[in-house]
Amino acid sequence: MEVLRPTLINIEGRIYRKNTVREASYQNEEEEEDDFYRESVDCLDEPCDDFSVEETEKGFQSTIEVPSQLFKYIIGKKGETRRNLESDTRTSIGIPKPGLEGNIVITGQQRNGVISARTRIELLAETFRKKQPFTHFLSFALHQPEIQEKFLLFKEEVLTKCSKDRGVESTIFQNPAKLHLTIGTLVLLNENEVKKACELLQKCKEDFIDKIAAGKPLQLKVAGIEYMNDDPAMVDVLYAKIKMKDGSERLQLLADRLVQRFVSSGLMLKDWDRVKLHATVMNTLFRRDPLAEERSSVSPGKPGLRERESFDARNVLKLFDNFYFGELDLNRVHLSQRFSADSSGYYASADQVIIS
Repeated sequence: MEVLRPTLINIEGRIYRKNTVREASYQNEEEEEDDFYRESVDCLDEPCDDFSVEETEKGFQSTIEVPSQLFKYIIGKKGETRRNLESDTRTSIGIPKPGLEGNIVITGQQRNGVISARTRIELLAETFRKKQPFTHFLSFALHQPEIQEKFLLFKEEVLTKCSKDRGVESTIFQNPAKLHLTIGTLVLLNENEVKKACELLQKCKEDFIDKIAAGKPLQLKVAGIEYMNDDPAMVDVLYAKIKMKDGSERLQLLADRLVQRFVSSGLMLKDWDRVKLHATVMNTLFRRDPLAEERSSVSPGKPGLRERESFDARNVLKLFDNFYFGELDLNRVHLSQRFSADSSGYYASADQVIIS
């Protein structure tokens, strides 16, 4: 079935199929870079000519904007990946020195060779981008005073009544100032990519956010808890349930449309058909790292997973199944920065738009 449904990679609005050639286990990242290149030569579709290729006195040239954090994957171990690319496509590939931002410049005598080299470089960059930890995320803040107060009451009562249950301790509770709904995560590796994400968020406001909100904040109710794995005795993350007070699907529609727009732009990867609307209240990642941040959409095998010790949530679920965390008016969408805090204690925002 993988042959019939190969992985699709979105590169600046162009869709490529990456066919699986073989499965391999790698000893380290540097080896993986070069092995991936050797695979990719046979996996690419025919080169796309929808590129800006400039004809010069010495041949042809094309410029690619790639964040400096990804240069090492295009260079490869001891420069092997770049040499193979240049040899296969009969081009010369200029990459800025380590630590410097700048464009990758491809030059060659044949236009098709320049196009082929560019296609392969973009595939390499997008593939290894997916392995980077996320840097930003779209979020709805739930840290209003009433919600924080009720959350702290929930924490106190759980610790009073369930502290003897395996793994239940104070370190696994969310920071009340950072209670939130994660809409989707992004890997933004330089200022230009952050700027693009900010501009897109503002465009979303113009195109559909205000229309869905119908001119006023979304009134939400936070009540009840749930988990998403199969065994309540082996839980890693416990969530608070979120609903619209009027029973409508507007919050779900807004979240889904935001993800759809960011995915189609290439700034975000699609993990689910619909955004899962829930707020983390307990997470075993916090046990070892109080600064760890929940990525509700993370899947097995993706970066960001850590070894964790689950907790027995059976009594918590039984005693607090319908716990009432409060109500709030949701009036902003944040482009939040990971590992940050503003003056309120919530994540610092690269940008935000008002829901109205």
